[in-house]
Amino acid sequence: MRGIVAAGARLSAADGDGCAGRWAAGGGPRAGTASEVPDARLPPHLPRAGARGAGALSAPHRPPDQAGPGRGPRVSGPGGIAFAGDTRGEPVAAHGPAHPPTDPVTHRAETHERIDVLPDRTADTLQAWLRDHPGIQIICRDGSATYAEAIHRALPDAVQVADRWHLWHNLCEAALSEVKAHSSCWAGVLDAPIYDGPRAQTTLERWHQVHGLLDQGVGLLECARRLQLALNTVKRYARADRPERMLRVPKYRAGLVDPYREHLRKRRAENPAVPVKHLFEEIKDLGFTGCLNLLHKYINQGRADADRPHISPRRLARMILTRPDNLKSEHHDLLARLTAACPEMTELAVNIRDFATLLTPRQGNADRLSAWIVQVRATGLPHLHAFTRGLDRDRAAVIAALTLPYSNGPTEGVNTKTKRIARQMHGRAGFTLLRHRILLG
Repeated sequence: MRGIVAAGARLSAADGDGCAGRWAAGGGPRAGTASEVPDARLPPHLPRAGARGAGALSAPHRPPDQAGPGRGPRVSGPGGIAFAGDTRGEPVAAHGPAHPPTDPVTHRAETHERIDVLPDRTADTLQAWLRDHPGIQIICRDGSATYAEAIHRALPDAVQVADRWHLWHNLCEAALSEVKAHSSCWAGVLDAPIYDGPRAQTTLERWHQVHGLLDQGVGLLECARRLQLALNTVKRYARADRPERMLRVPKYRAGLVDPYREHLRKRRAENPAVPVKHLFEEIKDLGFTGCLNLLHKYINQGRADADRPHISPRRLARMILTRPDNLKSEHHDLLARLTAACPEMTELAVNIRDFATLLTPRQGNADRLSAWIVQVRATGLPHLHAFTRGLDRDRAAVIAALTLPYSNGPTEGVNTKTKRIARQMHGRAGFTLLRHRILLG
């Protein structure tokens, strides 16, 4: 979701998957539908054709302007919904998502009141709206460069506040990438297997190819061209300081064999040469409903011989990112062992805990943020280094987010309601009616 808030007015914009289409040609329902029979399919409590108020939906009254030109709320924010249409914001009939533009919904942060709905999410539209509302003083938003530029051009003195949820989300993505990169470290604690087949060999060869070109002074874009790889793929290989960092723990989902894992381990420990066919017959008597090939694959992957069940990188990252008070006692012990697998994993856990304390706005967080960035850059965590570079590019807005009480939270709630309205209206109304329902709903 994309968002913006202003302490004069707060703006926020969000991408959704609902879309609003226009009415059929002629401005009304299509011919040949149930609407030709006025009373058809109407519940008893709704007015019939010709009754007083029957045209309220098709010709709604113009909603009162919440913040007309020349004035604005003290703190507001634009949120939005996505609809299928062109870049000018003209609604068109569509079926399915088409990466559409967003309708920013301006929102008063102090009272959570919806103020206006803009026809598109372009910088020019938002800039024109902001100039008509000069009372805006503080603007909450995410990392959208489009909205940041529009705010800077229209209200250069307004304070921009980054959204704290998006800051945490970006850190979570960086933490997950670091956990994946150190799979060969913590997987050894769990006796979890690492990819060692042809795919792993290809990965190692590509790492040597990429770093061989980089050592010769070849740029990332030229590396991608010579190796016929995507630029982001080359960047991923370039971040890994050692080829082992590119190896991953296999992603195993829970399967039918998992409940019988301890039985298989016990039997294979007693007799390492026991035939798989015999093991299959034994667990089948215990209730196993799978096939023999499934058991063969399970054993060949090494899942039956590990000391403990397999853990995925995403699950480990979630444990690191969870508040310690919310972890189970057994997870505390497991997390301590896994994060001690290598110095980088230990540093990752410490840096995440330190950043989490910054998300509670208070004075002095600006200095703490600077110290945290210096601390991260002294470690060997390239994905967190990329996260800190993003913080530097938007340092003023990030500091405001960590020191001021404003956030995009209330606006995101409005965005959720707006998406529901858009889904209800999908293909049956245009932007005008959608705007009425958002402002009056």
